Amino acid sequence: MDQAPTNLRDVTTAFLDIESKIELGGGGKAIERQHGKGRLTARERVGLLVDKDNGSHWGFQELGLWAAYNMYAEAGGAPGAGVVTGIGSVQGVRHMIIANDATVKAGAFFPMTCKKIIRAQTMAMMAKLPLIYLVDSAGVFLPMQEDVFPDTDDFGRIFRNNAVMSAQGIPQIAAIMGFCVAGGGYLPVLCDTLLMTEGSGLYLAGQALVKAAIGQDVSDEDLGGAEMHAQISGTIDFREPNDEACIERLRSLVAKYPDRKAGVDASERKRQHSHRDVMDVYDIFTDKAGQQYDVKEIISCIVDTGAKTVDGEQVLCPDFDEYKAEFGESLVCGYAMIGGHACGIVANQGKLTERQMAGGKAGPSKSSNMPKVIYDDSADKASRFIMDCNQRKIPIVFLHDTTGFMVGRDSEQAGIIRSGAKMVNAMSNCVVPKIVVILGGSFGAGNYAMCGRAFDQFVALAWPGSKCAVMGAGSATGVLAMIEERSRARKGEEIDAQTHQAILDAVGDSYNEQQDIRHGAARGWVDRIIEPHLTRDEIIASLDAANQGWDYSVGFKTGVLQV
Repeated sequence: MDQAPTNLRDVTTAFLDIESKIELGGGGKAIERQHGKGRLTARERVGLLVDKDNGSHWGFQELGLWAAYNMYAEAGGAPGAGVVTGIGSVQGVRHMIIANDATVKAGAFFPMTCKKIIRAQTMAMMAKLPLIYLVDSAGVFLPMQEDVFPDTDDFGRIFRNNAVMSAQGIPQIAAIMGFCVAGGGYLPVLCDTLLMTEGSGLYLAGQALVKAAIGQDVSDEDLGGAEMHAQISGTIDFREPNDEACIERLRSLVAKYPDRKAGVDASERKRQHSHRDVMDVYDIFTDKAGQQYDVKEIISCIVDTGAKTVDGEQVLCPDFDEYKAEFGESLVCGYAMIGGHACGIVANQGKLTERQMAGGKAGPSKSSNMPKVIYDDSADKASRFIMDCNQRKIPIVFLHDTTGFMVGRDSEQAGIIRSGAKMVNAMSNCVVPKIVVILGGSFGAGNYAMCGRAFDQFVALAWPGSKCAVMGAGSATGVLAMIEERSRARKGEEIDAQTHQAILDAVGDSYNEQQDIRHGAARGWVDRIIEPHLTRDEIIASLDAANQGWDYSVGFKTGVLQV
């Protein structure tokens, strides 16, 4: 994996350079071949489909760009897993958009392609987002069929989700703008509305397979062309001459759905801005050893500007009401307005804080809380705050930068496991949207408590240079190296200073690669790596999508809480 620079601005630039290459899909020659067929690329199609400027931030918030990063080298790679997914505004309504990238192995499905599409469908089901599929795929990548075809979270799950979403009343429109073959043909046909362009093909088996199976010679058009499906089988609803006309029809159809409230009025949002300059995050944040930062300053770059009365005068301030500000300070919780959306924030504190201890014979005492560590009182506070956000029916934004829960005798005797379990319980049973942003580190059980991937995140965002693993590289390297050395010693191998250092270096290099956020994004653990100064806009776009159709009527209850 590439060695990243240490400066956050440089790291961000380096990540953007890699993203620009991923966005080329199969590369320039593959794009030329797609154009040579009279077809647009996946990104060109999405660009035509989404609104150009509706005053509500981006028309398209791409998700999973880093999926399959540095994977499938034996097959030549699969940039973006061969599919573009994201939330886009179409006629002022947020949609989940899934577009096969035919420049990557003809849009074939790799294992990560399935995972990425299923993730997009899951998000759509969470917020009842309408879906638009832009289909252009050769079907399963046959050399990897055993990892694509049969299992619970493989190819078939996509079709299962199509059917379930249809039963739930979530609108789905598909447009076939290339080939749609074999089992993949069920996806568009399971949708509510189906469009198809001239020159495209929709069939269970192509010419060669039909010839081999039943000895029949047949043309592509007779087998599964747009005209045949429009006139004979009746499978498609609209036949269009080309991609541009097809997308124009798509937008026209979307405009004929009933109106949905898209959250805050666009004109109102134009008058809103963050309390602090969003570019300040580059100066505030640090992940350097021994250095600290105040996460409240990061929050001030994200939330709207509010006002409070000081000495009889209105003073501008972050629109953030901090919850239990003097208790459990290693976690910052509070109610905020972001882009006009009310939400809760749970954030790891990046600096030393002070804890007031219960008094004994000598009276009250104080202790210091380490930066980025979750203590028992902080976990108790966050548990209660999370439950209140569910009572209020407002989304929760989790800002990660944690090394995990506090360890040691004092922490264990104070009940850190009990308090941590309480926080995990409350967070797991949330019925409101949960949006995650990994700013720095997200390690161990701290990742779980702050709504890790396994806990029904709606959207998971991450900054370049951030990390995610069971523990930090320093601690993990020491533990893993010790295990390796003991194993070698049992075999009679002498561990001298040189061998010890070699083991440390090898283990450290491996672990550093695994905790790199690109490693996680490639495996679908993060939906989107973002530019830090756009964090506010990214959160607003996520809140727009979540609030459009989220079912806030569901009752909230927890399991048994350890008190």
